[in-house]
Amino acid sequence: MPLIHLTDRTLIRADGPDAVKLLHSVITCNVKTMAPGDARYGGLLTPQGKIISDFLFYCLAEESFLFDAPADRAEDLLKRLIFHRLRAKVTFAVAADLAVAAVFGDHGALPEGRLFTDPRYPGLGQRLVLDKAAAEELSGDLAAYEAHRIALGIPKGGADFTYGDTFPHEADMDQLGGVDFKKGCYVGQEVVSRMEHRSTPRNRLVEVIFPTPLAVGQEIVAGDKSVGQLTSVTEGRGIATVRLDRATDARAEGVPLTAGAVEVELRKPEWATFPLDWEKKVSALDAKFKPT
Repeated sequence: MPLIHLTDRTLIRADGPDAVKLLHSVITCNVKTMAPGDARYGGLLTPQGKIISDFLFYCLAEESFLFDAPADRAEDLLKRLIFHRLRAKVTFAVAADLAVAAVFGDHGALPEGRLFTDPRYPGLGQRLVLDKAAAEELSGDLAAYEAHRIALGIPKGGADFTYGDTFPHEADMDQLGGVDFKKGCYVGQEVVSRMEHRSTPRNRLVEVIFPTPLAVGQEIVAGDKSVGQLTSVTEGRGIATVRLDRATDARAEGVPLTAGAVEVELRKPEWATFPLDWEKKVSALDAKFKPT
């Protein structure tokens, strides 16, 4: 049953009259426009614009929020949120009494809890915040949820990108609603805005299609040149971090992309709006030579 206790996630509470003002100025998503029951995807960045942690962010009430964060990032995320608090009237604490479950597909009746739509992509389903004791009675089959998110091409921090060394655009956060480019300042905003408006990310996470099983970590090459690396795999498909310029050159030269001895195909995820570099070149040629 696709109702899975996400044992690799930790919930952090943020409560207080200054919560909206503080968090809106610190994290990448828009907090001021949220109402109870809303969910956003966001992140906390370094001043240099790299991802410390990404998370789902839930509005419980006017002055009460939850971070749904990777468990192995929770301690550091909590410390950094407290660091940014200064004299603001807001408290941060791990919600040790709560847990979160992924809800997708045919799931039947749900336990009591707060249900939030996953803001990244409709196909991901929903998140259910519930008492930890109730969550522990659910399936903890993380492999089933991993297969679900990989099949949709949704990146996961720590697997598909490295925390502390990745810009939001390189993790496709800009494609999944993880950055609000109209909200104004937040930590790392200048670097992220400059990348959005003045440059094209060299690296992107894209889908990979392959006919026979491959393993995480396998290098994708064009001849003897490295193009990228597989970061997540499920049956017949996966996610890879790819140098778009090198993949484009390989396409232009007719050189196949392979992982091991297996030829692979790179695809843009269904939810992505960025063109792959070779698509941009084809579009430009179409526009140049299309009859008027």
